Amino acid sequence: MVHNDQMKQKETKEAAGALPSSQAAVVQPGPVKLLEEFPPVGYEDWRKLVQTELKEAPFEKKMFAATPEGIKLRPIYRREDVAGLKHVDSFPGFAPFVRGAHASGYVRQPWNISQEIAFSNAKEFNHAARNSISRGLNALNMVLDQATRDGHDPDWALPEQVGFGGVSIATLGDLDHALEGIDLETTSLFIRSGASAMPFAALLVALARQRKKTPATLKGCVEMDPLGVLAHQGKLPQSLDGAYSEMALLTRWAIDQAPHLQTICVHSRAWHESGANAVQELAFALATGVEYLRATHQRELEVNLVAPRIRFAVTVGVNFFMEIAKLRALRMLWSRVVATLGGNEASQMLSLHIRTSHWNKTTYDPYNNLLRATVEAFAGVLGGCDSMQVGAFDEIIRRPDDFSQRIARNTQLVLQKECHLDHVIDPAGGSWFVESLTADLAERAWTLFQEVEKLGGMEAAMRAEFPQKAVAALATEKINAVNHRRDSIIGVNQYANTKEKPLERPAEDAKAFHKRRVQQVASHRTSLEEDESEIVLEKLAKVVGAKGAELFEACVEAVSSGATLGEITRAVRISDSPCAPVTPVRINRAAAAMETLRAATDRYVASGHERPKAFLCNLGALREHKARADFSTGFLSIAGYEVISPEAFKTPQDAAEAFAKSNARIAVICSTDANYPALVPPLAQAIRANRPGSLILLAGYPPDQIEAHKRSGVDDFIHIRADALESLTRFHKHLGIDL
Repeated sequence: MVHNDQMKQKETKEAAGALPSSQAAVVQPGPVKLLEEFPPVGYEDWRKLVQTELKEAPFEKKMFAATPEGIKLRPIYRREDVAGLKHVDSFPGFAPFVRGAHASGYVRQPWNISQEIAFSNAKEFNHAARNSISRGLNALNMVLDQATRDGHDPDWALPEQVGFGGVSIATLGDLDHALEGIDLETTSLFIRSGASAMPFAALLVALARQRKKTPATLKGCVEMDPLGVLAHQGKLPQSLDGAYSEMALLTRWAIDQAPHLQTICVHSRAWHESGANAVQELAFALATGVEYLRATHQRELEVNLVAPRIRFAVTVGVNFFMEIAKLRALRMLWSRVVATLGGNEASQMLSLHIRTSHWNKTTYDPYNNLLRATVEAFAGVLGGCDSMQVGAFDEIIRRPDDFSQRIARNTQLVLQKECHLDHVIDPAGGSWFVESLTADLAERAWTLFQEVEKLGGMEAAMRAEFPQKAVAALATEKINAVNHRRDSIIGVNQYANTKEKPLERPAEDAKAFHKRRVQQVASHRTSLEEDESEIVLEKLAKVVGAKGAELFEACVEAVSSGATLGEITRAVRISDSPCAPVTPVRINRAAAAMETLRAATDRYVASGHERPKAFLCNLGALREHKARADFSTGFLSIAGYEVISPEAFKTPQDAAEAFAKSNARIAVICSTDANYPALVPPLAQAIRANRPGSLILLAGYPPDQIEAHKRSGVDDFIHIRADALESLTRFHKHLGIDL
């Protein structure tokens, strides 16, 4: 034993370089090199191997991918791709805030879980809101109806504007009902109030005081976004100058009285939902924010006071890494803008709310929307949002029910409570791909932003139709890619399920709701005693005559005495008039045109007709017809046709006889280009003889055979390069299905 111990000591000394014991004690072992027998592999070695796998296909064509933003994605990203990018070495909580506005990320304060409550009636809204708050919601996204956003009482608005898109609020009592039992101190309120928030803010402050709360306890954002409304609707109920004056006045009041309440919001939604790419969305949102800073500066509010009052509400799509990079780039760009305008580092921090997209959502196979929204929410968290709204999977179809709202809310709760995404700050940071993409987006967006600036700013650019035309052109390209099936929308232009049952859409009577609201507001006015009515008139007269800081307090006093939102609005804008209209963007969904085809088929069937059938005339060995049979099934299912795909037939005559027995109205010939010259003429002739009005299609598009097949009786061709929307529209016309 002693001998063995001595030997071990000797080996230890030799391993330490036979140093004296005093030095050997501090020797640290060197790094262990694993798998030294494998030589290092470089980029060129990898590229050669890829080229071998690609065979004759060119590397640049196959391995690089272009995005709608004009960015060419590399197949692999390396350290060299982020060399020289200054933001890569930044930290959360420090300019340019690409890694987040807060040094502790979500560790101290996770993102706010918000949800839009889609009820028109104040009491129904309240029931849904309280239910959601008790189940994890901590930020209430209050969307107002069109009439309220425009500053009209129900009796001054069209029936279709009352209750449309949100809750109808006209009186202090309405707001009290909507927020009954909701603690204004602990719940953040994000109120989508349109072009001007001042009349509604007066209702909110009056309610707080009625509940013995000071405005200092309010938190969230009463949103003013006149340029966003102008882009979406093409018009405003007031002048832009008037909207900016109200914006400055309310912001100045909030700075002094409600330090936790933001007053301005820049929505990117109008651009996103009309088909913009990430670069356009960033540039136009940035230009809008700059215009608001300038407008308030002209009204004697410096940037360090206004910038913290601005909230950005950004719509996030399903392109996962692009959306993460978009949010990171926005923080970097905003920091740069505010710094350029003289803002300090604290005012350069971006307040970021995100919302899942409508652009990619579908009315068919709607449960896929759950998956899309989950990806979007995940991207929003990794991109560093401060609050988030996950849309319900059925929100583009109907008013979301309790089940769909619960799933949408729980999507965020799972990300926060189960996935523990609040434990790591900017987990995408450091990725060579994400960092490179962030820089590319920021650079391109800055260039486009400067083009808007050269035109005179965002309003001038919209009047010149610069952003509208740019987005419309790109939207056409994106929708064209969907119609040609180059871009997939699962359940619509790929893997359509013709047997699905559509979601029920409860009937809503807009005229009846409008009538009830008119009666309620009339009842409110008549319930006031004569002296109370005189007080309201006196308070409204003070609103008309008030200027500056006194104006908002005069509005609050008028509301507290019984004035309605519409009366306040008319008093504030008595000398104002609507601004000149602009061409609005066209809000759309990528799948809308394809869904129109399918809906036409469903109406056709609902009217008593049999669902159109397509019969595949499969000829040749399995390997000769299967690929085209599968393609044809997917292609025709898009329009809601029932596709019959039997085993292969031995002869054209057998196929023609089986088609006649199937009662189908569409025959699809499926085989190879080499077989078609011999098979098509007799098969088409036999089909015409048995079923003269049939639609005969050929799967494939052999260029040198097209005219011959047309002479043989083929009506049309379905193939990978076809415009599916255009082709299926022709088939509908042949079948007598009205779009």
